[in-house]
Amino acid sequence: MHPRDFTYDAPMPLYKIGQAAELLGVSTDTVRRWVVAGRIEAKVGADGRRYFEGLELAKFATEIAGEPTPIQPRAQSARNRFIGIVTKVVKDKVVAQVEIQAGPHRFVSLISREAVDELKLAPGMVVDAVVKATSVGVEIPGQF
Repeated sequence: MHPRDFTYDAPMPLYKIGQAAELLGVSTDTVRRWVVAGRIEAKVGADGRRYFEGLELAKFATEIAGEPTPIQPRAQSARNRFIGIVTKVVKDKVVAQVEIQAGPHRFVSLISREAVDELKLAPGMVVDAVVKATSVGVEIPGQF
């Protein structure tokens, strides 16, 4: 992935360690070890807690994703939601392409540019990839 794929001109979202762990599909202890090892940078807030900038988290999620591990099929409903982090947004006049990394899963959603603008989607944001049949919708979770 080229560094210019990660442009961001809105206030940078910050995520707590538990949120970062959930987005990366690992435990909080793993995230702490990665910080100590220098694999990912954490900012220390005024409250003494570690926070992760959304853009850096998006880059890191893409780097560690690798190939998905095949699993045995399981029973699923027609609607599937994957919480993830936006890693790339490409807008055209009418449509937009939104790439989302949800743990080891990468989703690409083609949605209207109007929807991307209304949701203010940008790399580093947390979203739900909502999968039904062959389409992926993007929603902003109520709380995270």
